[in-house]
Amino acid sequence: MLATKTRDVEASDVEQAREVKAEVKEEMEPATLEMAKGVLAGNRVSLSRAITLIESWKESHTLQAQYLLEYVLKDRQEKGIDATSSFRLGICGTPGSGKSSTIERLGTMLVRDKGQRVAVLAVDPSSARSGGSILGDKTRMTELSKLEEAYVRPSPTRGSLGGVAQHTNDVVLLCEAAGFDIVIVESVGLGQSEVLIDEVVDMTVLLAAPAGGDELQGVKKGIMEIADMVVVNKADGDLEKVARHAATDYMHALQLMRRKREAWRPRVKKCSALRNTGIEDVWQVVEKFRKTMTESGDLLLKRQQQNRSWMWNQFNEQLMFRAKHDPELHHLADDLAETLGQGYGTPRHAARTLVSEFLRKNAPAPPSSSSSSTSS
Repeated sequence: MLATKTRDVEASDVEQAREVKAEVKEEMEPATLEMAKGVLAGNRVSLSRAITLIESWKESHTLQAQYLLEYVLKDRQEKGIDATSSFRLGICGTPGSGKSSTIERLGTMLVRDKGQRVAVLAVDPSSARSGGSILGDKTRMTELSKLEEAYVRPSPTRGSLGGVAQHTNDVVLLCEAAGFDIVIVESVGLGQSEVLIDEVVDMTVLLAAPAGGDELQGVKKGIMEIADMVVVNKADGDLEKVARHAATDYMHALQLMRRKREAWRPRVKKCSALRNTGIEDVWQVVEKFRKTMTESGDLLLKRQQQNRSWMWNQFNEQLMFRAKHDPELHHLADDLAETLGQGYGTPRHAARTLVSEFLRKNAPAPPSSSSSSTSS
């Protein structure tokens, strides 16, 4: 297991973290505080309950989830634990490319052969009609799920676009607080446009199946632009020769694209999750990427940019939640929808009307005339 890296911190930073932690502790319910301490102790049951709290849509749960996250993050800051002591690996690809099987092989190898603690966050698509999810990825990682040093957690997208769930970033933070060295995020089966996973992880691996398209397919913008490594899976049996040609095509395609980072040139590898071959080669590239990005300072810079991006993401989500749960605004939206349905208005104008009404309702009340005359 990797030793947890710590960094030198200013005494003032430690004291500030301790004060904030104490303030948050006062606001936390006993059950939430017990949950947070369990997460920091590496208890998987506490971690599961904490993730459920994070993913809850209840307003009371949302506040407690915020306190829980602040508590565990300030605890790590107080102890001087380096933010990049763990590594976040994203696995994405089209449905049927073998993401779950490859992750099980990789995760099992990391636990048994490398002595790592591995957490897997498998994002599952939600039904557009019922909102439910099958959450079946864990059933394809039975061997990894049984290991004491591994943790597999499926999460629903609940309508979030981009290949990851709304709170995936928060769940990653909880897994790191629980002491996991490697956090693997498996995105939903995606196409060219679902690129949000790159806003969650340190390294993005695109898993491709042989005969998945010619070289022109690889040149398309989108998911190929964010890939730090392309892995052609199912390089076995009759598909072994096809996989070799596919790897060559992807290599040529990557050479035509501008590098995402100056310090790193995307690599192409082949593997077979079925035969458990090529997994070690894939991991060696991951380790080289981590070393290169850490030494260049790009890893820490990317984490900072991701935090800023997720701040705006949460801002949008919280505004939408407040707007959708405002009865008066909901009634106005119904009236506007009826007008739109009759063809007498545009969605753009209707949206502007909703925004104006929302801002008016949430604007601070003007000072009363009595208070103004008193101050004068």
